[in-house]
Amino acid sequence: MQLYREYPPHPALAGHVACLWTSHAIPDGAPVRTRVLPDNCIDILWQDGASLGKVAGMMSRPHHVEIAAPLLTVAVRFLPGAARAFFDLPLCGLRDSHPALADLWPRAQAEALAAALWERERTPAERLGIIERALLARLRTREPARADVLARAAVARLEASGGAVRVDDLAADLGVTRQHLALLFRERVGLGAKTFAMVCRFRRAHAALRGQPGAVDWARLAGECGYYDQSHLIHAFRQFADATPESFRP
Repeated sequence: MQLYREYPPHPALAGHVACLWTSHAIPDGAPVRTRVLPDNCIDILWQDGASLGKVAGMMSRPHHVEIAAPLLTVAVRFLPGAARAFFDLPLCGLRDSHPALADLWPRAQAEALAAALWERERTPAERLGIIERALLARLRTREPARADVLARAAVARLEASGGAVRVDDLAADLGVTRQHLALLFRERVGLGAKTFAMVCRFRRAHAALRGQPGAVDWARLAGECGYYDQSHLIHAFRQFADATPESFRP
C-alpha cells in the first residue's frame, strides 16, 4: 500500500513550485513497486530512511522504485524550468540521477534541514512548513537572471503547445539562436529542448488515454498528440514508460 497526497505551495513559492507531496509506503507481505514517469519536473525528497535528502533530476526515461520496508517521504516538486532558482549548477548534471542534496546545497544547510524534519515526530503540515521556509530562504537570496526568464518563456511555450512547437521556431520566436536555446535548456531546465518537447507530447498522450474509456482510435489519438502515426506513439510509450499505450487505458 502507498498513501500519496499533494499540497499546494506557499503563495510566495507558487511561481516556482508545482506542489509539495507526501508518500507513505507500507509493504504488506511484498515490496511496494512504483513506476515513476518523466514529467519535466525536478523534485527534492526527504525520507525517514535516508534523512539527508536527495534530488530527483529531470527524467528522460522511467524510473522503477521498489520499497521493501515502511518508508515516509516528504517532498517538493518544482514547476518545469523553475528549479534553477534553488541550485547553483547547470541542471543537466542532474539528468536521470538522484544526487544527495548535501552535495548540491551547503552541507551544513542540508544537514540542519534534515535534522529539523526528522529529529522528532511532526505532522505532515509541520514538515512541509519547514521545507517551504528553507526554499523561501534560498529564493530570497537570488535575483532572476535574463537567462532564467528566457528559459521559463521557452518552457511555457512548449508546455502550452503540448510539445508541438518546433525547436527552430521556438528559438526564432524568442530572438535567440538554436545553439543559445540549447544552452539555456541544458543549464536552466535540465533536458534538451527536443527531449523536453517529446516528454510534453508523451504526457499529453498519457493523460488522454487515462481519460478515455472504451474503444480508442489510435491513429486519431496519435495525430492529436503530435505523433506521425500509431507506431510513433508506441515508440514514445516504450521510451518514456517501458510499456505500450494500451496498458494505460482505464
